[in-house]
Amino acid sequence: MPTYLGMPAFPKAAARAVNDARLRGNLARATATIRGRRTAAVAELEDWAELRESGRQIKDHVLANLGHYLRLLEERVTGAGGTVHWARDAAEANRIVADLVKATGQTEVVKVKSMATQEIGLNEALAAQGIAAYETDLAELIVQLGDDRPSHLLVPAIHRNRSDIRDIFLRAMEDAPAGLTDSPAELAEAARRHLRAKFLSAKVAVSGVNFAVADTGTLFVLESEGNGRMCLTLPDTLISVMGVEKIVPTVRDLEVFLQLLPRSSTAERMNPYTSAWTGVHPGDGPRDFHLVLLDNGRTDTLADEVGRQALRCIRCSACLNVCPVYRRAGGHAYGSPYPGPIGAILSPQIRGIGSAVDASLPYASSLCGACFDACPVAIDIPEVLVHLRARVVERGPRRPLERAAMGAAGWTLRSPTRLALAQRAAAAGGRLVARRGRIRRLPGPLGAWTETRDAPVPPPESFRAWWTRTGGGTDRDTGGHPGAEADR
Repeated sequence: MPTYLGMPAFPKAAARAVNDARLRGNLARATATIRGRRTAAVAELEDWAELRESGRQIKDHVLANLGHYLRLLEERVTGAGGTVHWARDAAEANRIVADLVKATGQTEVVKVKSMATQEIGLNEALAAQGIAAYETDLAELIVQLGDDRPSHLLVPAIHRNRSDIRDIFLRAMEDAPAGLTDSPAELAEAARRHLRAKFLSAKVAVSGVNFAVADTGTLFVLESEGNGRMCLTLPDTLISVMGVEKIVPTVRDLEVFLQLLPRSSTAERMNPYTSAWTGVHPGDGPRDFHLVLLDNGRTDTLADEVGRQALRCIRCSACLNVCPVYRRAGGHAYGSPYPGPIGAILSPQIRGIGSAVDASLPYASSLCGACFDACPVAIDIPEVLVHLRARVVERGPRRPLERAAMGAAGWTLRSPTRLALAQRAAAAGGRLVARRGRIRRLPGPLGAWTETRDAPVPPPESFRAWWTRTGGGTDRDTGGHPGAEADR
């Protein structure tokens, strides 16, 4: 998976993003709205916890038996008239798709929103082969016309407001009406008219896959606008690119995810458009169907007993909307098609931690755990983040000062006496470096910690010291038990 060219490590990218007041405002409004609606939608189901656990177990079962289900899927798709291709990495997947398009003699394709094709940089690879790829999801269209990058799994243009979108359409959409305003209805109508011509003329379509049912070879795409349905049915050739982990064993298993995904993503009881297709059928839909099964680091991720749970992800984006870091920094700071908490654990595993961007992503979190609570398939993102941080440290340069500091902290915390002495020293030292009750700048190597945060001055007396001095808060004036004064 390509790292976005020119992207710095997360701390620098995030520092720039949080200084953009307009971006923060757009993100705050959008994520707050989505969070509120999702909470209400989830609360409607009394068995949400059981559904979540079922989703986790199904995904873990598939991952434990992935080879079996992939072979079964290939057999069923081939038996239904489709062709299956295997791609080890992004370069091989892009080559397969480009060759398939060139074999049709076409130079244009329409696309359904697909994280897998963003992951491999398919649009850019096709452009290098003289093939134009047109995004048909409204938000993806906005991003493409704006020469931009997606910043959210579900709402790629979440960082844009209506006036931004109007300006993009007027500048880059050749058939946009001259008097276009920023009315949502007018913007949607302009996009609809622009895309309708693409749908009716396209001979080749490229899609992603939300779920693949192994025992029937049936593929599913879930979307909200109807553009997916047009791409999946009108062209003569359909090419679907799918991460190898997107399998469920049976249609009965799919029932669980058709409840989990829409409520967690769009806060709907069901998706407006759920399209399913099995191979090819004369006179109905595309005449040629190709399924590209993409590994691209997933096998390596599967080998990691802690990190493999990232492959449960169903791309709902619930973790992004509750993450305090994402809500302030936005998606571009992650330097990856996968932003937010899931991106912070998925990208470093797919791409490796060799770059500064990927080595920084496991630290792009406060470890508050909101992402784990929101995840509909119970991915313990904080656990994986800590696991990946350890890997970064093990493979990174030696930092003797940091190791010495951690060793000293461990030595101090193992002894109540040493801890008490350290607390008294911290209280005294804190008052020396504090300004107006806050520690805003620490000296020497400690200054890195205060570059982006401050802290209150440690109290002159620790809780342990107070407890010892007061006998647990009891005294003769409060009736002999803690809280008696408050009871009065």
